[in-house]
Amino acid sequence: MDLRAGPQWPVLLDVIRPGGRYAVAGAIGGHIVGLDVRTLYLKDLSFFGCTVLVPEVFGNLVSQIERGEIKPLVAETYALKDIAKAQESFARKGHAGKIVLEVPW
Repeated sequence: MDLRAGPQWPVLLDVIRPGGRYAVAGAIGGHIVGLDVRTLYLKDLSFFGCTVLVPEVFGNLVSQIERGEIKPLVAETYALKDIAKAQESFARKGHAGKIVLEVPW
């Protein structure tokens, strides 16, 4: 699953195995990408856009995280009072992983 896209996107196709599947749900790195269509058909790749999930998908994901089967990649963590700094970091689009806001209870 890719949420980034951007100029480095063609490299992703090099690492997908023949017959592999590529799913995208965002383009924070840029929405215009270069595609050599020969890579698509010579490797017999399948591409999927992911915008609407069936209701149980999110609950299943949370359960897998709670069981430690999936560990989110955290790029940076900010206190809620520093939300402007977090937004600036996000806008630079230089991070890999999630930018987390800590919300006091």
